[in-house]
Order: sequence, then C-alpha cells, then structure tokens
Amino acid sequence: MNWLPLESISQIEEIITQSEHSETHAVLIFKHSTICSISSMALSRLERKWQVSTEKIPTYFLDLRKFRDVSNYLEEKFNVKHESPQVLLIKHGKCVFDTSHNLIAADVIKESAESAHKA
Repeated sequence: MNWLPLESISQIEEIITQSEHSETHAVLIFKHSTICSISSMALSRLERKWQVSTEKIPTYFLDLRKFRDVSNYLEEKFNVKHESPQVLLIKHGKCVFDTSHNLIAADVIKESAESAHKA
C-alpha cells in the first residue's frame, strides 16, 4: 500500500473536500497504535491483502501515538467511536464505513467502498 501520512486536522478537511468532489472513490483512513500488537497484525494483514490502486481509493495512515488530536477530531467530526486499530471510509464528506481490530479485512473494505460508490 502506498500510505499517505495523516498528521493534521487540516488534512481531514482536505480529505472531506476530496471525497465530496469525487464520483469515483472513497478515502480510506487507517488508525494505528504503534504499541499495540493487534494493530500491527491488522496493518500487516491489510497490507498483504490490499490490491486496490491509490487512484481508486487513496489510503491515509494515522499514527495515534503522535497525532491523537487528529484521531479525536475524526471521532468528533464523523461521530465514530474511537477504536485502535480502526479503518474509516470517507465518501461524500461522511464516514460510510468503519471497522476495527480483527474485523479489518481488505475484501470487506473494498466491497464497502464499492457500495458507497453506488449510493
């Protein structure tokens, strides 16, 4: 995966704008805790199985330890309870899918992104 670092609240606003103006894709955000073995396993599994180009679904990586304020903003902005690890899909300025821990699976995320595109 070609991760884009997510390090600021202003980037979230850019992601929202990007998702509002795109008819073709959702945006994926992976929230990762560098001290959590479950988070590391979920990240590794996702990276091994992910076969979608970043042109179709841009992928952002959020290091929760360094940028907790960004995670807090995501929780508030999208009304999604904080989890770690966690995946959010953003489409049309809204969180259209979220999952966490061992439920993070590339095929489910891809299907959810495709469903969001059709909606």
